[in-house]
Amino acid sequence: MTSNTSYEVTDGVAVLRLDDGKANAVGYDTLAAIDSAVEDAEASAAALVITGREGRFSAGFDLSVIGEGPDAARDLVAAGARTATRIYGAGVPVVAACNGHALAFGAIMLLCSDVRIGADVEAKIGLIEVSIGMPLPIFAMELARDRLSPRHFTAATTLATAYSAHGAAEAGYLDEVVAADDLHDVAMQRASGLAAHVPRTAFRMARRTARGKTIDHILATLDDDLKNFGVLD
Repeated sequence: MTSNTSYEVTDGVAVLRLDDGKANAVGYDTLAAIDSAVEDAEASAAALVITGREGRFSAGFDLSVIGEGPDAARDLVAAGARTATRIYGAGVPVVAACNGHALAFGAIMLLCSDVRIGADVEAKIGLIEVSIGMPLPIFAMELARDRLSPRHFTAATTLATAYSAHGAAEAGYLDEVVAADDLHDVAMQRASGLAAHVPRTAFRMARRTARGKTIDHILATLDDDLKNFGVLD
């Protein structure tokens, strides 16, 4: 793990906490920590919880890296896409405990998780890339298409809508909203329940059947899709 993340396994449930003391911006170190947590959970746990810090799940990719230029932006987004597919295709159930704001890659992590619990706090949740002049890559579109309500798909993607916690539940970023003080306990209860209820081998086979084609499509189109990422007319 890194100084911005912590990881532990308790009673068969792995917990990855993102906490950089600020907005939980995602750079290479955080992506590596997420990849490592998924790999370890698949080997030594029966479910994985991903959570952030009070009021912040994640504000998305580290803009200091994105700002270095098109090549740097493209490389970080490509690495993030591969990490997203690791969460989306994880061999154990993944529960997201969303503490507050979840924007851009933060929202993508919600789309990738199986069960999404949100804190009932003032927050902005969504894929806001278009509103800040960035194209929404194929991998984000496909994850949104799979997990969001069709009624909200255009608003959430092309129109870059940011939702409140309850709005995010209606749109499909979250499955339920609970009191902030209850967030951790509810997420752990959901994860423990899934760990006890879902046999590992059957889960992994069903996971591949349900999500394998989407993952294959994302990875097959990634390089071409991002070829001109960050270079806009």
